[in-house]
Order: sequence, then C-alpha cells, then structure tokens
Amino acid sequence: METYGRINPETGVSTRLDDFLAALDKVVDYALENRVDLVLFCGDAYKSREPGQTQQREFARRISRLSSGGIPVFMVVGNHDMPNAVGKATATEIFHTLEVANVYVSGKPELYRIETKSGVIQIASLPWLRRSALLSREETKSLNFEQINDKMQQVLTNQIASHVSKLDPSLPAILAAHVGVATATVGSERLMAIGQEHFLLPGIIANPAFDYIALGHIHKRQVLNENPPVVYSGSLERVDFGEEKDDKGFYTVDIEPDGQAGRRNVSYEFHRIEGRRFRTINVIISPEDADPTASAVKAINQDGVKDAIVRLQISLPAEMEGQIRDSEIRDALKGAYYSTVSKDIAKETRTRLGQTSVEEITPAEALKTYLEANYPPERAKVLLEYGEKLIQGRNEPEI
Repeated sequence: METYGRINPETGVSTRLDDFLAALDKVVDYALENRVDLVLFCGDAYKSREPGQTQQREFARRISRLSSGGIPVFMVVGNHDMPNAVGKATATEIFHTLEVANVYVSGKPELYRIETKSGVIQIASLPWLRRSALLSREETKSLNFEQINDKMQQVLTNQIASHVSKLDPSLPAILAAHVGVATATVGSERLMAIGQEHFLLPGIIANPAFDYIALGHIHKRQVLNENPPVVYSGSLERVDFGEEKDDKGFYTVDIEPDGQAGRRNVSYEFHRIEGRRFRTINVIISPEDADPTASAVKAINQDGVKDAIVRLQISLPAEMEGQIRDSEIRDALKGAYYSTVSKDIAKETRTRLGQTSVEEITPAEALKTYLEANYPPERAKVLLEYGEKLIQGRNEPEI
C-alpha cells in the first residue's frame, strides 16, 4: 500500500512502501534468529494485480533472505495477486518459475508435504477461487448472484473435503486458505475488494482434521475458532484510519508432532509489530472559546503526533471560522509523518421570520423569506417563480 505517503525521489515510489517493508523485515528477522521450521504467507503481497518492479524486487529480497537461510516459505495466491485475465501470470508466480529453493507458491488447491528441520508437515492449500472459473461453465450461466455464491461455497467445501481425504493422520497438517469467512470482522479490505466477495461458513473451514487453519484475505487480526485454531493474522501494517486502533503483527504456531489429528497439542502466539501510527484528533470549538486556534494546538500537542499519520477534524460555529490561524495549525502538525485538516462548520440554517408568526403568512410569503435568506438574489428569484407556480397549482380546485 502506498497511501498517506510522499514520493521518494530516489525510488519514484511512495515512502509508505518503506513502512510495509520494515514490518516484513521484522518477520524475516524473527524467523532467521529463531530458526523457525516454516514461514507461511496466505496471500495478497500487493494491493495491485500488476505491482511495480520496485515493489516486486523488494518483496523478492525478503523472500530470498528466508530461502538462503534454509527456511521453507509457503505462499498462497490471493485475490490481489491474481491477474485480470486467465492465462496471465500471478504476482508471486515468479518464485515457482525460477524454481527458487525452499519457496512454494500455490496457485491452485493442492496438498503439499514439506520437509522441515523438525520433520514433515502437510499443507493443504486453498488459494482464492476465481468467480470466472465457474462463470465460464455452461451450468452456471443462468444462475443469479446468490446461486453463484452457493455454488462457489460448495466447490470450496468439496475441495476441503478432498484435501482431508488425502491427509496422513500421523503427520501434522495445516490448512492455508485465502478466503472470507462469514463470521469474520472485515476492515479496509472491503474498500479494496477486487470483484464481488464470497464467504465460507465457519463450520466448513474449522475442520478438525487440521491442526491449524491459517487464513489470509481479511486485514483485521482475529481468532474465529479455538479447536482447531482458525486464525486471520491480518495485515502487517495499518492500511487506513479504519485500522487506527488495531494491533498489527504476526503469529508463531507450535504443533507437537506426536499424536493424531485433533489430539496434538497446538499453541499459537501473536507478536506485535510497532508500525506506523494513525491518529484521529477531534477538536470541538464552543462559541465561548476565546482562542479556538490555541485549543486546536493544545489538542494536537496532547495527543502526540510525531511520525504519525494524522487527521485533524475541527468542528466550530460559522462565526468563528475566521479565528482559526491555519499557519499555527500547520506548525503544530510539522512533526507528523502525514497530516490532513478538515473543518466542520456549523451554519445557522433556521430561517427567521422576524415578528411574523408562521400562522400569519401565506406559503408563498414563507417561501420568499426562506429563499432570500439562503440563496443569491438571482437564484432566489428563479426558484420563487417556480415555487409560486407549484403553490398556485396545488390550490386550484380539481375539475
């Protein structure tokens, strides 16, 4: 994501790219320092289906560090990694094409058995299912949106069942899926959605044949089920103000290799990453405030905006708008990484009729008073002419 940043003159891309890469570096550093058995990435490396060369290069550098360190990396293709036409390469397919050691990219549902330093683990993949994969079939041409969603849910359900039938129950197993679950709390991904969404029911995804279900697609970190664990790790960085209060990071998962599916000891732990802060500052100015600018600056200083992405929202009466000194507001926000300022001006909208009560004037006179108070003279004149015609037509007796 590159919103709320500035263009780096050396790279030509947004400085926000550095934030996301710094977060990814922390995952890579942790994996290498702690010699984890496997790194699992459940899709959506980029926002765009066709990322720029710099984005691809920097992502590849991080994956290469893991690969060179002897740590297997398993990647599921997400909807943002999918090209806009069947036959085009996905954004992460290059690793598979180049046969990069220790890197596995799953673009279709498959069951993998991966050798790690602690033994073999099974990964059942469920990448994003293209709606076009169904729409091109003859039997779905007459189906409506709801029926197509039911059909897609059935296809995904069948695929999970197929995976389960092929599992070796003596080996640990993970379901790695890029999919929406109906009970999940969605966030910024709703605004970034590519195409129409389909969701699985939680009972379908929480299959006890798997020791752990790792999910991608939804940015908000959440645990949907405990036994077996069904977990969205969420995005590594905050994307917008809708994620302002969300903790971001990654999970480590420990699966005891002994035992059978459903009986193995499984534990997981969230590791928080201190990413870029988002801050919303709401300032409400009362008519009695002697210095509204000072009040706004005080709120900025109290909240702490250093290196944060800030939106300042000032609500104030219309008569006090001219008392806001914009230069001082900008100075107070200088420490912010990025900032925006909006003013909500409360204007008096009630039309005053002087000493005349509503009962004493005609509808045409009331309309004239309202229009003259709220519109420029020429505009009010035109509106009044149309209004009088409407009022006159309303009062004429029906024939």
